Amino acid sequence: MDITQILLAAQSPDGNLRSVAEGSLKLFQEQNLPRFLLSLSVELSNDERPPESRRLAGIILKNLLDAKDCSRKELLAQQWVSLDLSIKSRIKESLLLTLGSSVPDARQASSQVIAKVASIEMPRREWQDLIAKLLGNMTQQGASAPLKQATLEALGYVCEEISPEHLEQDQVNAVLTAVVQGMNQTELSVEVRLSAVKALYNALYFADSNFANEMERNYILKVICETAVSNEVEIRQAAFECLVAIASIYYMHLEPYMQTVFNLTSNTVKGDEESVALQAIEFWSTICDEEIQLQEEYEGYDDANSSANFRFIEKALSSLVPMLLETLLKQEEDEEQDDNVWNISMSGGTCLGLIAKAVGDAIVPLVMPFVEANITNPDWHCREAATFAFGSILDGPSLPKLAPLVHAGLNFLLNAMKDPNSQVKGTTAWTLGRVFEFLHSPTSGNPIVTSGNLTRIMTVLLESSKDVPNVAEKVCGAIYFLAQGYENTVDSVSSVLTPYLPSVITALLSASDCADTAHFRLRSSAYEALNEIVRVTNIDETSSIIGQLLQEVMRRLNLTFDLEIFSSGDKENQSDLQALLCGVLQVIVPKLSNSDAESIITQNADQLMFLFLRVFACHSSTVHEEAMLAIGVLADAIGPDFVKYMPEFFKYLEAGLHNHEEYQVCSISVGVVGDICRTLEDKVLPFCDGIMTVLLKDLSNPTLNRSVKPPIFSCFGDIALAIGGNFEKYLPYAIPMLQGAAELVAVLDQSDDDMVHYGNQLRRGIFEAYSGILQGIKGPKAQLMVPCATHLLQFTEAVYKDGSRDESVTKAAVAVLGDLADTLGPVSKDLFRSHLFHVEFFRECLDSDEEVRETASWAQGMINQAVVA
Repeated sequence: MDITQILLAAQSPDGNLRSVAEGSLKLFQEQNLPRFLLSLSVELSNDERPPESRRLAGIILKNLLDAKDCSRKELLAQQWVSLDLSIKSRIKESLLLTLGSSVPDARQASSQVIAKVASIEMPRREWQDLIAKLLGNMTQQGASAPLKQATLEALGYVCEEISPEHLEQDQVNAVLTAVVQGMNQTELSVEVRLSAVKALYNALYFADSNFANEMERNYILKVICETAVSNEVEIRQAAFECLVAIASIYYMHLEPYMQTVFNLTSNTVKGDEESVALQAIEFWSTICDEEIQLQEEYEGYDDANSSANFRFIEKALSSLVPMLLETLLKQEEDEEQDDNVWNISMSGGTCLGLIAKAVGDAIVPLVMPFVEANITNPDWHCREAATFAFGSILDGPSLPKLAPLVHAGLNFLLNAMKDPNSQVKGTTAWTLGRVFEFLHSPTSGNPIVTSGNLTRIMTVLLESSKDVPNVAEKVCGAIYFLAQGYENTVDSVSSVLTPYLPSVITALLSASDCADTAHFRLRSSAYEALNEIVRVTNIDETSSIIGQLLQEVMRRLNLTFDLEIFSSGDKENQSDLQALLCGVLQVIVPKLSNSDAESIITQNADQLMFLFLRVFACHSSTVHEEAMLAIGVLADAIGPDFVKYMPEFFKYLEAGLHNHEEYQVCSISVGVVGDICRTLEDKVLPFCDGIMTVLLKDLSNPTLNRSVKPPIFSCFGDIALAIGGNFEKYLPYAIPMLQGAAELVAVLDQSDDDMVHYGNQLRRGIFEAYSGILQGIKGPKAQLMVPCATHLLQFTEAVYKDGSRDESVTKAAVAVLGDLADTLGPVSKDLFRSHLFHVEFFRECLDSDEEVRETASWAQGMINQAVVA
């Protein structure tokens, strides 16, 4: 088999040839994976082979070592680990050899694959000589620039892939020495210097000890600051990216260098290329993030806060704010036409907003003179910059500081919605949205929005919703935040919106119709605002209006099935629109069903279900999710009558539960099973065999995203609660799964925050499953739970002793103790007497929130009853 020709054919424009080649590659992989991997590595390393075949060989190698999905990633890692040692050694030698290739693509692919192998082997204490071999390339006599460049790239990728604990300190020192030497101006190759700076960026995460040493820290920062003024733009940008990383990782060591860094960033922002200036601003945004986080962590602890928080922003404020205000004047013409634009003006405004959060009131007197000087300037750049500056500082300073300014300026902002320049209008609408988001509180003593100005506000917003798409999108956002301000108020207050409801609904639906494929954000923003308006409306006053809206949304959803589909773009547009409309129905249905107008939902349930089932037929995961969520809401609204839809709906529900590739769909489908169980109770029984079969298969599937598995356990509890003693037939399958998951929790990596979070989700799911099963099986069949009671108590005790559990796990754990005592009664007496940890556990719960305290009090009462019986 000529691997070169097959790799070339797999890239052929001839579809038939390409298909045959892809099949041959797949067959080779399946029949002899070790040989396949070795062949690919040899192809990649051979300078006599075509660059095209070598590039594809590198891509396939990388994809057989790593994946985004965690389950597949682990599967691929195990696949590599199980290979014969001699095969792995030959592949690794080929990869290292390729670093000296004359072909840039081959060198880069090899660097990436080396890092992927390292990510599997180094945590297992394998390939321990890799760093030494790479560093040997840097020090060998006569090493070519391409070899040094590829080696530095490989070092950077390796540092990106592995954790700091996987390198010894002497290895870290050697890596830092190599990359810092590579950055030296005496290095003639620009490519080598650039790769060195990029490698340093990744190596910084390993340099704790080095940054703790003042001499080493001084040297590293000196080299970075010198590199930040290099002749080459890319190198300057990469050096500032290193400074950004240092601001995040080593904030506590920065004080001696801040004046130097300020001068460096200031000069860069004022006069360098935009790509470099953006990183200079990002340095200060990162410092803001660190200081905001410190304030939150040490809130109420002034001494601790003052020692950990150096208040760099506060100290630099008088120089930093003017520098950033100047960036606001550097807008690009028609920048709002591009949703993905990120330029120095937007970066400066974002940093200004972070500074406002970090220093609060102190920013206001530094920004307001700029606002006042520019807000009426004939040049639109000045007017837009002034409005942007004002909007940027609304989240941070106190209400007493901002309220007078907003009261004085609100009318001006409303008038500015008629500015001749659309960018000024767009920024004004965004600023109004920020005013409503952060300062609009109807129940405050001095509200921004009053009965005296609401009519004017609504008139301006409704009129401006007809503006060009980029302005209208931000107006919809302002309407959203205006409505949101009434969300947590009593109905009598939210009634102030009732007179405007028909006009607002009409305006938002019209705005959504104006959105074409180039302005999808307007349509999304319009429907989000519509959802919020419905959510806060006083339904007793507006049920007929919301009922009419229901009909209109159903009509629109029905029309989507008639859209002409000529391209993937058309299909995506149809799917997006269906998802948004299903989202509106998710808000309307519960709003009407929780009122005197619930008959409207009952009357329209058949048509709604018909529409949702038609949406499923479109086979789009996005729509699938939204339609599935809407069905869960409908089931809750119409109650047990939902059973009549189950025969037709079940095939889609089952397909959703089987959808491992689009795991969000699977997860939502699991949630809908819970909704339906709570709604139908024992009427769900005819469908439980099918549901439980799929759920058990999902739990056993190693490729299913792990985030779906905790909700599946919770779902066991929902099913058991619904069908009661009938759950007996599933116990022999469900209990071993729960016990296996409990054992898995015990071996999760506690040093990994993601795994700690997942562990808490898993524990909560296990406890919720047991609680539901115990409550469902309570009565004549309660003794069925006796064999697993000891294991459950041991698991609960282990969770009690684990300091990483969160409040939700605590509540679920104490609840299951109460359920165990309640279900088993006196039979549990000896169990609780031999597992006395619950006494201390309940005592600890006295310091938790009210919900946990109440649950613990109930559980303690159940145990006391069981023990004294």
